[in-house]
Formats: sequence, structure tokens, C-alpha cells
Amino acid sequence: MTSQYNAPGSKAPEILTFGCRLNAYESEVMRRHANNAGLRDAVIVNTCAVTAEAERQARQAIRKARRAHPESQIIVTGCAAQINPERYAAMTEVDRVVGNEAKLQPETFGPSKHPRVQVNDIMEVRQTAAHLIDGFEDRTRAFVQVQQGCDHRCTFCVIPYGRGNSRSVPIGDVVQQVRLLVERGVKEVVLTGVDVTSYGADLPGQPSLGQMMRRLLAQVPSLPRLRVSSIDAVEIDTDFLRLIAEEPRLMPHLHLSLQAGDDMILKRMKRRHSREHAIVLCKDVRALRPEVVFGADLIAGFPTETDEMFANSLRLVEDCGLTYLHVFPYSARPETPAARMPQVPTQVRKARAAKLRDAGAAAERHFLDAQIGRTVEVLLEQQRPDGSIVGRSEHFAPVVVPVGGPGKIQPVLITERTGSELRGQVLPDRRTDSAA
Repeated sequence: MTSQYNAPGSKAPEILTFGCRLNAYESEVMRRHANNAGLRDAVIVNTCAVTAEAERQARQAIRKARRAHPESQIIVTGCAAQINPERYAAMTEVDRVVGNEAKLQPETFGPSKHPRVQVNDIMEVRQTAAHLIDGFEDRTRAFVQVQQGCDHRCTFCVIPYGRGNSRSVPIGDVVQQVRLLVERGVKEVVLTGVDVTSYGADLPGQPSLGQMMRRLLAQVPSLPRLRVSSIDAVEIDTDFLRLIAEEPRLMPHLHLSLQAGDDMILKRMKRRHSREHAIVLCKDVRALRPEVVFGADLIAGFPTETDEMFANSLRLVEDCGLTYLHVFPYSARPETPAARMPQVPTQVRKARAAKLRDAGAAAERHFLDAQIGRTVEVLLEQQRPDGSIVGRSEHFAPVVVPVGGPGKIQPVLITERTGSELRGQVLPDRRTDSAA
């Protein structure tokens, strides 16, 4: 969660964001609409529904926000509000409940009278509009939505019911948004969506994600860095693979939506890839770009998962050479097929998740230790209270340097690892200003 509270006495909208990178992007859209509409004394809670824990945290934050701001308007939106608006409307702390489509419309935050519950049938939405954002607060990295919704129905997932069916932002609109962000000083753009690799199937000519990225990079040559949020291993197209091999501005860090490493569990999840498919993909991508690192989403304790099945998922960390893990104990979501399958005991799920996290932490430490003595390119992002600057390397490793200016890409000699961070010294930058 990204939590932002303004100083006492200030009158600007506050946004609490839970969940994915797409939510982070949409929070910036809402911030812009609220500011333009003159909405000041309000707290907007952008919820997530991916797990029961995410919803619990959102409800807790709503109650906390009401105690901290007894006179403010509290608006609840996001996937949890879209899927179950009645639940949030029943909370006495909540003034309005807004659906995922309405939250991106400027008139939603205007002065006219609004219904207390403003949630439509998301499955009826057929298009996704581009939303121009000048920049992200305190960031030199920005998220850009290129796709929305999902046509697949994984048995554990409720997100399609919060986001609707897959729909794509036209390439020209993506280019316009990225160009504007670069003009405002953004050095790195992350393309995001619900199922990003399904991009383009609903557009004229059906351009693939890779084709869109190729055109984007060609038309915005001043963009230094491009990343892609979580991608489906089975949908990676040939143009995407060519970019990995040939385009240095596409960062060597891919996050895969794998979910499990056992074929029977993958089948029961209704995933479209196999264990072998994931392993071969990682091998093939490394052949194209040896320095690439992989992250992955993994679920521990999916219904019917045996110890042997879990062991297959645990071995996937080594077999795929995964570096960054997002691990979730399975969370039964109402109305999903998986919720009706034989459940793994909660304590077993938690224990298996802990083992996966330990394996991921070990893999990450191994990768970070291997960076010591190397020179990496770091996008310096935020200054800490002690004056040091933290940023991210090409491989998304967190790097701390003693001095520097946020918003610059600097060569850094890595000298040590401290916990899950690298530390280093900024080297003289011999590139041109435009390259930096």
C-alpha cells in the first residue's frame, strides 16, 4: 500500500492506494481529476481485491482515515468496491462508493450531487480511454496504463469481475502519454495493465505488445528506460523477444505471472502454461540477453496442493533462476471455482509461503552479492533523511549512494550489500546530458 496523508490543516485530496501498479497509475489520474475539480477536503481509498488480507487492510485504513479526518469526505473505489459495493456502502465511515470506470471520469469528482453508490456493470465496458498525467508525485519513474481487464478466468481470481474484459489503449495515445511524461522529466516508464501481454487483440490490426513497444521506443527516442509490469509467460510475442535481444532501453528485468510450478496445480488454476514452458522461456530469454533477471508471482497452498506439488513450485525458483518473488498464501475469494475445491489448512499455506519467501530471499541475496564490484546504471529517485539517495539499477536492484541528484541516471560502482540493498559510489558520468 502507498499511504499519503497531508499535513494537518491542509486542504488537498489524500489518496490511499492498495494493490497493483495499475492502481498506482489510476490513483494519479484521480488525484489530477480531484485537483482540477477543486475537491480538497477528501480521502480517496483505492482498494484491491486480490486477497482477503488486502481487503482487510483497506477496511482498516478507512476506519483510521475517519478517525484522523472526522469532517472529511471519504470516497472508496477500486476492485474491492467494484466487486462488493454493498459491503463498503454499509460502513458508517464511508460517504461514497465509486466503481472502477467512474473513478477515472473527471465529473465523478466535480461539485454536482452524486449518488452514494456509483458502480456500473464493468462487464459492459468495451473501451479504455487514455488519461494524460503530467507526472507522478516525488517520482522519476511513472506507470502508464496500456491495457485494462482480463478475458481469462483463472479459478482463484476475482479481478476480471473488478476490471471487466480485456481492452487496450491505442498506440498513439500511449505514445502521447509517454512523450508528455518524458518532457516532464520522467526517466523510466513502466507499462502496466491487468493482463498486459494480451495487449492489442481488440484494436484494429491487432498489434501485439511487442509491436506497440517497438513503435513507442521509435517515436519517443528520448525515453531512457522502459519496463513492463507482470507478464503472462504464454503470451510473449516474437517482437517482444526481439526487443529483449536488441533494445538496451528495455530493462533486463521481467516479472512473470507463474503462480505455481506443478502441472496439476497449474491445470486446476486454469493457467495456460506448464512447468516446462516456464523453464524453457527463462532459458530462451537468457540466451537472448544473458544478464536478464526474473521476478515471479507464486501462490502457496492452492487447494489440493500436496507436499510433492509444493516441492515442484519451490524447485521452480532454482529451475527458472528467479530473483525477485511475490509470494501469496492462497486466499479463497468468494464465487471463484477454487473456493469450492478441497482447501489446504491455513497454517500449511502460511508455512509453505514462508519457505517460498526464504528461497526468494536467498536467491535475491545471491544476485545482489554478485553485483559487488560491478558498475551499474542507477536511476536516482528519492533522498532519505540522512542525505543519501536511493534508486534502482537496470535490474531493479535497490541502490543507495551517499550523494547525488534525484532524477538522474548515474553510473555507480557497487561496494557492498546491506540487507536487501546495495550501496555504492557515484562515478563520473561521461555521457551526454540527453543520455543521462
